[in-house]
Amino acid sequence: MIARAVVGASAVGFAAGWNIADTGAVADGLAGSYGVGLATVGLFTTVLFVAHMLMQLPSGRLSDRFGPLRVCVAGLAVMAVCNALALAAPEPWLLFLARTLVGVGTALCFIGGSDFVRASGGTPFAQGLYGGLATAGGGVALAVVPALAGGLGWRAPFVSAIAVAGVAGGLLAFAPHPARPGARVGSAVPLTVLVGDRRLLRLAVVFGGSFGLSVVIANWVVTLLEGDAGLRPETAGAIGALTLVLGVISRPLGGWLLYRGPDRVGAWIVVAATVGAIGTLALTSGSVAVALVGAMFVGLAAGIPFAMCFTGATRLHPEAPATAVGLVNGTGALAILVGVPLVGVAFAHDLGTWAFAAMAALWVASTLVLPRQSDSGA
Repeated sequence: MIARAVVGASAVGFAAGWNIADTGAVADGLAGSYGVGLATVGLFTTVLFVAHMLMQLPSGRLSDRFGPLRVCVAGLAVMAVCNALALAAPEPWLLFLARTLVGVGTALCFIGGSDFVRASGGTPFAQGLYGGLATAGGGVALAVVPALAGGLGWRAPFVSAIAVAGVAGGLLAFAPHPARPGARVGSAVPLTVLVGDRRLLRLAVVFGGSFGLSVVIANWVVTLLEGDAGLRPETAGAIGALTLVLGVISRPLGGWLLYRGPDRVGAWIVVAATVGAIGTLALTSGSVAVALVGAMFVGLAAGIPFAMCFTGATRLHPEAPATAVGLVNGTGALAILVGVPLVGVAFAHDLGTWAFAAMAALWVASTLVLPRQSDSGA
């Protein structure tokens, strides 16, 4: 029963992840069809992520009040309808509008899917598996959407996103549905209680310092490897992909570690941060072999705190679990929105290597605020 619930919820998360990466998968083609530069194509994803970040807490409130099933269905519907809107014409203004609204859908799906796993009785391992499959959605989109572009052209990202949302809806329909919470659950908890909880904010910092930094690294690792190691874009891209794809392994692993030894959560997070920092520095070595190991280190380390932070958030605030998760996840999104352009500025001034060194230091520094075991709820 729980397995079917995890499958349904993970399909919803997978659909959200797909939308985050689908336009970037065919950036050159979209630039030509829309008559814009690659920088503008990048903004098609930026506007999605802004909406995704801003909707984290509202999505959590909605899930706490109305239940994760309704939130998941609403998120899938929003993503499908807004991708259909983008099919109307290759107009930049239309795609900016559609992608912004898609970001609302991805937030609803991601938070709703995570809460669906929790409300269905999922273990920390199940929560980690959900997170890994949600991230995998973007990785699969990077591989599949370019293949579809030959027949669908500029419509490939949007047609595929609609199809994935439809499949996710079907799998969700066959999943056992958790009971809807009472009308007063979650809605009576002021946001100031969550925002003012230092224990929760500490978990948010740890999450931003792991997942958030790993996505910033993933956005610039190809540029780094092309410049420092002289790699071709295909090779640099294959190595760089490991920084995200390996989350399919490390996120469930983090959940399993939490289940097996909840008293050692803090130690595992410190170990993961140290490994991630070493991997980040290894990417700057100029050696292909060392960079490959570094990318693997980053990908494996970044996923370890996922289930630990999300489970800790829900246990700290069982009265508003989805909203607590939204706050933690929103910090990761904020780190991405701030970090990606800042590292871009560093590369523009030939300081890319120093930027990666700074991210390695920040990764380790984020563990300095790690809450005590007795406070974290993990």
